[in-house]
Amino acid sequence: MPDALARFLLRRNLIIHPGLETSQPQAAAARYQEVLEASGYSIPGKRVLIFGYGGHFALGCMLLRQGARQVLLCDRYAPPDHPRNIRLLPEFADYLRQEGDQVIPLNDDITLLQADIRQVSPVELPAVDYAFTTSVYEHLDDIEGITRAMAALTLPGGLHLHFIDLRDHFFKYPFEMLTFSERTWRTWLNPTSNLNRRRLPDYQRVFEKYFGKVEIQVLASDPAAYQRVYTRIRPEFKTGDIQVDAVTLIQVCASHPLPAG
Repeated sequence: MPDALARFLLRRNLIIHPGLETSQPQAAAARYQEVLEASGYSIPGKRVLIFGYGGHFALGCMLLRQGARQVLLCDRYAPPDHPRNIRLLPEFADYLRQEGDQVIPLNDDITLLQADIRQVSPVELPAVDYAFTTSVYEHLDDIEGITRAMAALTLPGGLHLHFIDLRDHFFKYPFEMLTFSERTWRTWLNPTSNLNRRRLPDYQRVFEKYFGKVEIQVLASDPAAYQRVYTRIRPEFKTGDIQVDAVTLIQVCASHPLPAG
């Protein structure tokens, strides 16, 4: 599907549906706050990076309402969604303003970055206390490079919190993507949004390379669906432990970023 068509369908909630941070930003903000507090962290006074924010300003505004000092909205591919953001003005006029048919941040409480975070210098993007993503990591084509870059931008006492969906995004068949060779997947089947097909051990390895403390919680798994396609799943996606291989959703908490190099 052409990228322009995919974005057209996404913005109109047709066939392709937006993630939690866009469709239910209040729930996303509450979930981040809940997990942070359970880990002994809090939002007030902190600088927060939302990586892959999707062009929608609502979550950033809600984190500011929770007391964040500054919110950095980064998305290499998604420009601000002005029609959707205009609808936020009555509620968030203390953070946003309208210029013609566009909505922009009222001040530097919200900073926008539409760039490749791997190529951003500390001058362009100051160090952050927290980095958040929801259903973003499974779409990245370079999870190691991006994790390295975000870890380098994180203060020593900071925390990363990521919710990662390991399913085939044709959700009726959550493990179907694991049955195809890399060539077939990349040539014919990989969606415009890119599914990297990484599994739980892949994420564990990458985060442990760049953070001194990594806690991964399994939020959902589907052993029955996994067993139905087990014989067709490619060997490179199998560990032999169904408790690992059947995982469909994880929560990653990573802290103590390690020095670069």
